[in-house]
Amino acid sequence: MSFDEEWIQVRSETAAMRLNSVPMDPGGGGGGGASDYKVTSADLKAIGNEAQELFHWFERDAFHAGAQSDAAAKSLDGDGFQTGSAMWTMWDTWRGQAEALLSACAHIHNHLEDTVISHVNHEEVLVTNFSMSEIDKHFN
Repeated sequence: MSFDEEWIQVRSETAAMRLNSVPMDPGGGGGGGASDYKVTSADLKAIGNEAQELFHWFERDAFHAGAQSDAAAKSLDGDGFQTGSAMWTMWDTWRGQAEALLSACAHIHNHLEDTVISHVNHEEVLVTNFSMSEIDKHFN
C-alpha cells in the first residue's frame, strides 16, 4: 500500500472521530473540531508547574547515590575489580540522562511560563487597541 493510499484510508477512518463532542475535520479545512480546541493560560500554567515540580523532585532524588557510587567504583578499581569501571560508566550515563531530563523540565516550565505571560500581554494590547469605541471609529 502506498503512502497516499494509506493516508486516504486513515483519513476516512478518522472522519467519524470526535473531540470534545464536536466532529473533527480530518482535512484540516477549518471546520469544527480541532479548531474549536482551546487551551487557557491556567492550563499552560498548570503544565508548567507540573514540569517544575518534577524538576525539583528529580533534582533532589536523582543524584543521592552519586557520591556512594563514586566511592564504591574507586574502591573496586583499587582492589583490581573491573566492576569498578563498569559502575563508574553506569553512573556517568545515568548522570548525563538525569541532567538532560532536568534541562527538559526546566525548559518546559520556562517556555510555558513565558507563553502565559506573553499571551496575557497580547490580550491586554488587543483589548486596549481594539475596544468597541476604537472599532466604531473605523465604521463612522
